[in-house]
Amino acid sequence: MRTSKKSTVKYKIDRGSVLVAGMFLTLIFGVIDWCIGTTFRAMSDWMLYAVNIAATLLLSLPALLLRRVWIQLLIMVLVDIMWIANIMYCRTYFTAIPPESYALISNLADFTASVTDSLRWADIFLPLITLITGAAAYLTPATRPWPRRSTFIYVTLAATAVTVVGILCRGGFYKSYDKLAQSCYYSTCGVPTYSIAGHIAYSLMNSTNADNKETYKEIESWLNEKEVSRPYRQVSDSVISRRQNLVLILLESFESWLIDSNVKGQVITPYLNNLITKPNTLYAPYTLTQVSSGRSIDAQLLIGSGLLPMLNSVYSMKYPQYEYPSLMKAIKQQRGGRSVILSCDKPITWNQEVIARSMGYDSLLHRSAWNLDELIGNPAKLSDGSFLRQSVEKLRTNQLGIDGKPFLLTFITYSGHNPFKLPDNMKDKGLQQAVSGFPERLADYILMAHYTDSQLHTLIDYLQSRPDADQTLIVITGDHEGLAGDRDAMCRATKEYNLVSPEQFTPFIVLNSPVGGRINEVIGQVDLYPTLLDLLGLNEYSWKGVGENILQPRNTPAAISSMTGKMLGDTISATPAAMHNLKSARRVSDMIISSGYRLTK
Repeated sequence: MRTSKKSTVKYKIDRGSVLVAGMFLTLIFGVIDWCIGTTFRAMSDWMLYAVNIAATLLLSLPALLLRRVWIQLLIMVLVDIMWIANIMYCRTYFTAIPPESYALISNLADFTASVTDSLRWADIFLPLITLITGAAAYLTPATRPWPRRSTFIYVTLAATAVTVVGILCRGGFYKSYDKLAQSCYYSTCGVPTYSIAGHIAYSLMNSTNADNKETYKEIESWLNEKEVSRPYRQVSDSVISRRQNLVLILLESFESWLIDSNVKGQVITPYLNNLITKPNTLYAPYTLTQVSSGRSIDAQLLIGSGLLPMLNSVYSMKYPQYEYPSLMKAIKQQRGGRSVILSCDKPITWNQEVIARSMGYDSLLHRSAWNLDELIGNPAKLSDGSFLRQSVEKLRTNQLGIDGKPFLLTFITYSGHNPFKLPDNMKDKGLQQAVSGFPERLADYILMAHYTDSQLHTLIDYLQSRPDADQTLIVITGDHEGLAGDRDAMCRATKEYNLVSPEQFTPFIVLNSPVGGRINEVIGQVDLYPTLLDLLGLNEYSWKGVGENILQPRNTPAAISSMTGKMLGDTISATPAAMHNLKSARRVSDMIISSGYRLTK
């Protein structure tokens, strides 16, 4: 009797294939994790897959050539770290880490709580993929051969060639990435499509690409176009009596929807609610956040200098020595006044000390200037209450040297910094009970905003009691929004209360304004600079900013977010030339700073 044997084919997976598969999964999950917090538009682009396949093969090459599993695992760990760090950064800043910021890793010690607050459960899958890949590779029998080196090299070269040809067909890497970076809907798609390495390469190319002669011509052409399509207009001297002094209060992470809102009858900002009802208060609740990677320091650029944040760099780190035009310099030039910036942070944070000088401040009061008697946050820093109380004491005793002369004071609060943790004994019990059902992060944010509101009277009451009160303009505004990537979830969680705004609006409140009332159209943070120039009578200062004076009808009653690229406002009534000028303003601001173009005479 003949017996037949059925032949079976066993497909054997070698260690090399396991490592390549793990590397690809790491890169693709990094893309997915990034897109969860931004947009999945990038994943419809074939170039994303071509780049990540080529990157997988290139990153696997050292391990496969040397036949060492640990080399691949080390590379995967480094890729995990890069992905997680950049995704966490993106959850706040809607962009990847600027290249120069990698040198500032030591600064993270001051923001440990903010860093951990940016983690999400999805992030754990990146190191998990690496662990599983390592286990699978080491459990693969050593008798199974690695792929042939020559074959793997040929496949890697072929995949790289396909990717390079595809990029060239799009006009080259810089043009292709720049198109995404400048897009309204695809501004966050550059990293998943071209990888973190691509973002770094683009940022470096963007900073070294400038031919100053051609750049200056483009800047001047844009400025000339703005004079025609979006001209600076001032209110007639016969209509308003302008103020001599300015006090600018930048509230950390403070959003407009907090004002005039309540939860179950508990008012969030009773003090500010009262201030905006005064007849000599100018209030613009729909001021669109336009900060970018620099956050608070970007707000100082927007409001103090009338420039937009740079495209891929933080101006204070990359170009701290540039001579920035500013309100401070305008006051000094026209009135010989004095300007002081007050902060409870370290002078090295965002290079604040150097930037203060570049913007024309006469003095910076930082962490060492205060008695740290009441601390809030993690890391703990001076509370808003103590900061404002001590500030008033310094003003009463003229320690700032402003008595009897025009002045500009900038106060930067801290308590509203993410993660918004307020000690229990400082929480309003009624409001705490009202928000008890909210997501913890949102409840903390509301309680912190209420606390800051309750402390503002200390400074405002003193300023309004000074002999020069009638000549002092007091501006209260948020430096930037506070909810970052959690906004949609917060909106859904409080839908029945119609509480959280779906847009990134900060308030613009001007006390003792010669022009009162409420402005209900969308404005940008960059529009505050020309508006304050007019209210302060500094119209002879040659630099009028890239925005428009909101006291006059604007040719483009709209604004563009620097983080999302989203445009809000009335774009229908604007002329094509005005819209083009508005859309290109940030790119030109970047060129002005990076090229060192002088805006004042």
